[in-house]
Amino acid sequence: MTRIYCLGLLILCSLPGTAQNNQHKEQDTTKLGEVVITSTRINLPFPENSRTISIISSESIKNSAASTLTDVLQQVAGIDVKRQGTGGTQADLYIRGGSFDQTLILIDGIKMDDAQTGHHTLNATLPLDVIDRVEIIKGPAARVFGQNAFTGAINIVTKKKLDNGGSATIETGSYKQLNASVTVTSNLENASHLIHVNRNTSDGYRYNTDYDNQNYFIKSIFNKKRKAIEMIATFTERKFGANGFYAIPTAINQYEETQNSLVGFSTDFSTEKLSIKPRIYWKRNQDAYLYVRQNPAAFRNFHISDKMGAEVNASYTSSAGITGFGIDISKTYLRSDGTTGGLGNRNRFMANLFLEHLFKLANDKLDITPGVAVTYFSDFKFHAFPGIDMGYRLNPNLKVYGNMGYTYRIPTYTDLYYNGPSNVGNENLNPEEALSEEIGLKYFSPTFSISAALFNRDASKLIDFIKENEADKWQPVNIRDLNTKGLEINSSYTFKLTHFNQSISLGYTYLDDQVKSLNVNFSKYAINSLKHQITGRFSSQLIKNLSQNIVYKHAERTTGTSYNVWDASVALTLKPFEITLMANNIFNADYSEANLIPMPKGNLLFGLRYNFN
Repeated sequence: MTRIYCLGLLILCSLPGTAQNNQHKEQDTTKLGEVVITSTRINLPFPENSRTISIISSESIKNSAASTLTDVLQQVAGIDVKRQGTGGTQADLYIRGGSFDQTLILIDGIKMDDAQTGHHTLNATLPLDVIDRVEIIKGPAARVFGQNAFTGAINIVTKKKLDNGGSATIETGSYKQLNASVTVTSNLENASHLIHVNRNTSDGYRYNTDYDNQNYFIKSIFNKKRKAIEMIATFTERKFGANGFYAIPTAINQYEETQNSLVGFSTDFSTEKLSIKPRIYWKRNQDAYLYVRQNPAAFRNFHISDKMGAEVNASYTSSAGITGFGIDISKTYLRSDGTTGGLGNRNRFMANLFLEHLFKLANDKLDITPGVAVTYFSDFKFHAFPGIDMGYRLNPNLKVYGNMGYTYRIPTYTDLYYNGPSNVGNENLNPEEALSEEIGLKYFSPTFSISAALFNRDASKLIDFIKENEADKWQPVNIRDLNTKGLEINSSYTFKLTHFNQSISLGYTYLDDQVKSLNVNFSKYAINSLKHQITGRFSSQLIKNLSQNIVYKHAERTTGTSYNVWDASVALTLKPFEITLMANNIFNADYSEANLIPMPKGNLLFGLRYNFN
């Protein structure tokens, strides 16, 4: 198999290079120092934030040797994506050792949390072609976003600067993968539009892992000459065989279909000192699950969750600094139907008030941002979560920072009410809570950047599914107290060779989890975070129309298992065409990420893209 990869790469590299390098021209040249972080309440340029924030630019996405955002996120130190299939079908997201229920995904600032279960978090991810950048906030983010941002949050920022044009892409590869997509952009006098459609199918890399995924995306900006109104609409449908994904690994005939959709409208009323950004949105997640694909009557669950919300974020600049404030209200509805168990029909009202103020002292070298979020849940009442960020700029490129805050998450409806063949709910659960602290150092220059952070999280009342006897059903209980300490280092270096930019990036995360006073016979969610994680990428270009990338991932879990995975990609531009080859797991590593599900050995994906104006 390795010979096949080498042959494919050799063929692509040997194609004649006579056309101008359209890819080189189209690469994102935006510097990180110019990026304004929009996922925080007070918008600040990237270097000025006193938190651990990572940016995945559109250029980095293009050089990632990945075809889905799920795979891109795996290349970020501190993020653990446990895939249970390929093609972005199903995966769970963890940040700094937190659970899949303790992370939050946002799309253009809209919170995509799901009251049913955190297993649906990554259902909201978008196709790579519509993403401008991804903002990753690590550490306590409840003060900024409210519940679910227990260990961090990820904001997917979609493209906004649009020209007239588009592209059409077709890809094929191992396991009978067949992907097709069309993107069209239009920039009119008083409006602009981005439309994207794609469909990805595969027979699967082992029995009952086939999938059929579809994505539809529209982004429009109206009334650009006066007060612009932005609309976003997404719809994602995934149908896949779920061999061993849930229940026990021997449940090889499971099947699932999910749908995730979002419609949102936003605008911005700004003066020199005051900015007010209102937004309304509606999101839906639909999930149909069969325990036996060939016999739907054996066990079936069907859930639809709707969330309707409105929020206003505002900031005011004065001689005393910048004050951020706002309100976010939403109502969630869940409808559930199943042959056994189920969640019933539920609803929840939520309201979140936040206030923070940025002080700048010592000739603007010192920044201090205290803040608090107060949240009301119709079924869990009031919760207040204060926090503070501090930073000191030692010189224009070097900054030391620290932050501390309380964070929380309320139980999901699955925790509270799900009764199935092997589980029973617990309506008496309490919210999980934690106090997190962090101190870090970051350095930025046009060619080199490095950041390092030490963090600590004392979590209490964590929910685990336990049982006393092997024959008993699993039941969620607030039983776990956990201390997590860690170290994270990220660096990147850009240099020129043969007149073209070359870049190297490296990341490392160390986690130490200490479980406090846990005395149970059987625990379903035993701690199995990434004790050591190394990520690396080398992106190079030696001639004007050919670029190549090598990606390395090392993972060692607390159970002692470890693996190394290498990916690679090559892109050749023959204007207006672009030919790509991606090779994943090129050394055939034998490993699993979740539930003892073996991940695929080496596989290839060939692509042809046509760009039109």
